[in-house]
Amino acid sequence: MSTIDLDNDSFQSAIQADKPLIVDFWAPWCGPCRNFAPVFDKASEEHEDITFAKVNTEEHQELAGTLGIRSIPTLMVFREQVLLYSQAGALSSGQLDELITQVKGLDMAKIHAEIAASQDGQDTPQA
Repeated sequence: MSTIDLDNDSFQSAIQADKPLIVDFWAPWCGPCRNFAPVFDKASEEHEDITFAKVNTEEHQELAGTLGIRSIPTLMVFREQVLLYSQAGALSSGQLDELITQVKGLDMAKIHAEIAASQDGQDTPQA
């Protein structure tokens, strides 16, 4: 599967989809972004069970700002509407493969339970 381009409107529906989502925030003038693009595209062809998307930060500055993107390239990984990974910097092919393996291996039921527990703790009034 090839990568898809996301904008303000399509971003929310993309993170709500069933498949894990890996988003590359990039800009055309960014050298490291251009160097990372073939690694990202190759991974998208090898992992059809994951949605690979790109956000051009020049064209979608509001979305990048809302998500706190301060440097590029930045990768974000979502699964079941949970942000699992957010880090600036280009990854090597091996690093991206390792990240994908880790994301696929996560126990999402446990992660959702941990999120719910932490939210319950925050809702409790302090004496």
